[in-house]
Amino acid sequence: MAAEQIKLIIILILGFSFLINLITTLLSSKKASQPLPKELNDIYTESSYLESIRYILTNANFAIIASSVNFIILIMFIFNDGFALLDFFLNASNLYPALIPLYFFGILYFASDIINLPLELYAQFGIEEKFGFNKMTLSLFITDKLKSYLLTIVFGGGILYILFYLLHTFGPNYWIYFWVIISVVMLLLNMFYASIFVPFFNKLTPLEDGELKNAIESYSKKVDFPVDNIFVIDGSKRSTKANAFFSGFGKKKKIVLYDTLIEDLTNDEIVSVLAHEAGHFKKKHIIYSLLAGVVQLGIILYLSSFIIFNEQLSLALGVGKLSLYVNLFVFSILLTPFSMVASILMSIFSRKNEYEADAFAKKTFGSGPLISALKKLSKNNLSNLNPHWLDVFLNYSHPTLLQRIKAMDYK
Repeated sequence: MAAEQIKLIIILILGFSFLINLITTLLSSKKASQPLPKELNDIYTESSYLESIRYILTNANFAIIASSVNFIILIMFIFNDGFALLDFFLNASNLYPALIPLYFFGILYFASDIINLPLELYAQFGIEEKFGFNKMTLSLFITDKLKSYLLTIVFGGGILYILFYLLHTFGPNYWIYFWVIISVVMLLLNMFYASIFVPFFNKLTPLEDGELKNAIESYSKKVDFPVDNIFVIDGSKRSTKANAFFSGFGKKKKIVLYDTLIEDLTNDEIVSVLAHEAGHFKKKHIIYSLLAGVVQLGIILYLSSFIIFNEQLSLALGVGKLSLYVNLFVFSILLTPFSMVASILMSIFSRKNEYEADAFAKKTFGSGPLISALKKLSKNNLSNLNPHWLDVFLNYSHPTLLQRIKAMDYK
């Protein structure tokens, strides 16, 4: 295949991905302005509903601008042989050869982050501030950014170094060894995420003794769901939005409640959220999701073994010889159609799991408190309660609020 044909395929894939995201954003933003289904009429007042529409449309317009900027810059970079220029610069700089791939991806990462920095600042201190969600200070934003850079350099750089060591050592068979290593890393991240990474950005405090803790412990005993590690995270220092999550296995299992969640919901509503998380645990959704991720990763790495060593890809982007790191980046673009299909399948699987977790919460605690909690969270977060079905199908890991309410109310 000629170099120009390969470049054309890359451009078409990028354009297709951009177009799909643009269409789904426009469809959902348009549908958001339509009247709500009667089941959701009690969530918003007329004024708060109009506010939610403004928030949705503002975010949609911003998303279109941000994705357009990134799309145009990447296309220009490819057309102007940016990869070849970067490759030439790195190879002419007398760098230690084994570190050149790290510099390559490091430069691309930091360049992309700097380009997107004004957009990120506007999203946080413009949009989120305007609608009353932002609680982050500029100093905290900078601190978070520096911490993210540190984690990226240490962990991302370490994984990249291992990847290219395996590429040079085992050739196309590298994927087997790397698959095993990354699968172990994924398992460790699931086990220790709340213990190691969350405290790097947030403070975790054990839930205080009182009515809420007693209610949680009473429910956990009822369904045989041990929750020795219940923590409150100081999410309010960044946003008013509320959340909760479950992390880890066995003794490393942690339930983490946002302080904003505790402020917004009643004790019964919080326990119902915990009942939903218990449903994920009882149905082994976390384990199945991890296994699905491992299988997906294996398929991706196997496919990469046929692409990364193809010299024609490097030549198509103006690089005069085979470049494994350039080809790896190109592979990430060529993988887009597969990634889209895989993402859709994973989202379908995830939505099924959410229905099952809701059903468990309904069976063990009743549907009323959970429905009430979901409505409050949707109202407080100005969520889009009326998204387009295509957007839901392509991008939603959770069913819509209306779908969840109907499923729980079904007799």
